[in-house]
Amino acid sequence: MAVKKPIVITNGEFERLQPGDQIQQAVLFNRTNANTGNLVIATPVYASAAGSVDKAQADALSTKNVLGLVADTVIGTGNDGAVQSDGIFTATTGEWDAVTGDTGGLTVSSKYYLDPDTAGMLTDIVSNTQGDYVAMIGIGVSTTEMEISIRSTIKL
Repeated sequence: MAVKKPIVITNGEFERLQPGDQIQQAVLFNRTNANTGNLVIATPVYASAAGSVDKAQADALSTKNVLGLVADTVIGTGNDGAVQSDGIFTATTGEWDAVTGDTGGLTVSSKYYLDPDTAGMLTDIVSNTQGDYVAMIGIGVSTTEMEISIRSTIKL
C-alpha cells in the first residue's frame, strides 16, 4: 500500500502536506455588523437579521444561538466581516482576554460557554441561574487557540 501525501493550497500556491502539518477545516462566512459598536475578534455572535449579526448572550431566547466567533480583528458598525463557526480559532492572549474577562488567554482543556451576564463575552463558568441558557462554544487547546464546538443550548 502506497503512502500518499495530500496537496493543499497555502497562500494561493499548491504544496504537499508536510509531516506534522494539519488540515484545518475552518468554516468562514461574511456577515454585516448590526451592533451599534464594533465587534472585535473572538466575539460570539448570533444571527440578528438576514445576513447580519450582533453580540450573543445566554440570557434570552433571541440572543442565545451562537452562529460563530468574529474572525476579523474588528468589524465596524454596518460593515461586513468574517465569522468562523467551526475548526481551530486563533487569537492572541490579549484578544481572548477581551472576550473572556480573564488574563493570559485561554485555559487548556477548559470548556467555554456563552456568558449570560454580558453580551459578546465567553466564560468558563457554567451558569446555574434559572432562566439562563447553557451554550457551549468551544474548548481551549492552547492559550491562543480554541476548538470551536458550538452545541445546542439548554435552558435552566
